[in-house]
Amino acid sequence: MKRFKSLLWWIFAVIFTISIASYQRLTGPTYPKSALVKLNNKELKFKLIRSHGDGDAEITLPVPNINIKGKITFKRYKSYDSWSTVDMIRNGDYLIASLPHQPPAGKIEYIVSLSDDKQQVILTPEPVIIRFTGEVPIYILIPHILIMFLAMLFSTRTGIEAIIKEQKTYIYAVWTVVLLFLGGIVLGPIVQYYAFGAFWTGWPFGTDLTDNKTLVAFIFWLIALVKLRKHPENRLWPILASIVLLIIFLIPHSALGSEIDHTKTPKI
Repeated sequence: MKRFKSLLWWIFAVIFTISIASYQRLTGPTYPKSALVKLNNKELKFKLIRSHGDGDAEITLPVPNINIKGKITFKRYKSYDSWSTVDMIRNGDYLIASLPHQPPAGKIEYIVSLSDDKQQVILTPEPVIIRFTGEVPIYILIPHILIMFLAMLFSTRTGIEAIIKEQKTYIYAVWTVVLLFLGGIVLGPIVQYYAFGAFWTGWPFGTDLTDNKTLVAFIFWLIALVKLRKHPENRLWPILASIVLLIIFLIPHSALGSEIDHTKTPKI
């Protein structure tokens, strides 16, 4: 019966962690921006990209109606640049245009408009901001994502174990700290280096929210582990640490992330 209850708690922890990870991804500033517009009483739905790796960023819109044309107006984000406009090129059922490649952490804000002989519509009320990144090797990125997911899973399960006052709180806490260290403190900076050319841009070197929140979570869990080692019956710190990590995961990934301030570079 005890094993069955433990299994149920693990199932709950997995479902809960998947839900939180999905929320973080969907609310992040790099998740594609949804656009819904009406052109001549017909609804058109699109996804506008907000993150791109090497090369020019291709904006592709499914627009089967050959009478509809498109334009993209853009400039570097945080710059004194003048706006540039290019026509989208039709390729079968799609309208396509490219935004010029930027160095890692460079951003472009862009506006997409569609028109026919009678009407013109803008896809989003505000410009969409796309951030360019370097290519992160898949053998680095996948382990980072997987280990961070497992860290959140074990954090959740440790918090539950502490709340229901079971005996494996310390063991689960050890797993949480190890996974958080490997995924966030070791692999996290490596991913950051490949993507943006710097291992660490959080405190005390910068304000990158991803780096800072990873550091805060690790410190809380390290304290919780020390407290549990000295006093295995301690419940406050593992519960507190699991709540802190949960709050941190609820903060959209890449929020306040690395970016180039073009107001400090020459105007183009």
